[in-house]
Amino acid sequence: MMPSFFVAHGAPSLVLEEHAYTSFLKNLASTLPSKPKAIVIFSAHWEQSQQTISAVDTHGTIYDFSGFQEELYQITYPAKGERTLSETIKALFASHGIDSVLDEQRGLDHGAWAVLKLIYPEADIPVVALSVNRYLSNEQQYQIGAALASLREQGVLIVGSGGTVHNLRQVNWRTQEVDDWAEAFDQWIQEKVEAWDIEALMNYKDLAPYAQAAVPTNEHFIPLFLAMGSGDLHREAKLLHRSYQYGNLSLSCWQFN
Repeated sequence: MMPSFFVAHGAPSLVLEEHAYTSFLKNLASTLPSKPKAIVIFSAHWEQSQQTISAVDTHGTIYDFSGFQEELYQITYPAKGERTLSETIKALFASHGIDSVLDEQRGLDHGAWAVLKLIYPEADIPVVALSVNRYLSNEQQYQIGAALASLREQGVLIVGSGGTVHNLRQVNWRTQEVDDWAEAFDQWIQEKVEAWDIEALMNYKDLAPYAQAAVPTNEHFIPLFLAMGSGDLHREAKLLHRSYQYGNLSLSCWQFN
């Protein structure tokens, strides 16, 4: 069975950087039991009020940022889509009472292509992108991921791309020191995820230390619940990497078996 992952995508420039986290991502594919038949990825940067599923022939590359290195705007990730898989996902959602639609135009935003470029740089695996909806409950997010769990048995890699600590108003672009509050929040999350303490995690805003500072808006946190939900059958979680940039921007990767 293919594991699923939560992967932090950091700043758009991540794909050009060289440090411990990018080295980790470049090596991640070698740890998998086999090459995925396809990749299903939830990106924090694709927000829709209705669950949306990409159904393109070949993905375009969306540069949904400004003010970064010119080199970033030359990167492409022309992965193929997989229409049959898109329709399978729609059927799985329907069987779980989740309304969804297909999108035949949208390409991959940097929440998707920046991490995929590091993990599978050849773009030779079909990709189906999925949207997120910040207005659903945490329980609903988890159930969306759980609805796709059977895809893992078919060799499909499920990825949630976001960030556990993601507060752009708090980042300090000039420091390498890590803020204590960011570490405290991530440590609480680690303890609850490893214990698969769903009740606590669903109420992280009230229970976790510094939750408001770490997660001022939840669109980057949602992919953790989505990826975790896809591992509901065995409920085995492992933190593979955690580091920080700019004082508190969390770069972490969780594996769910």
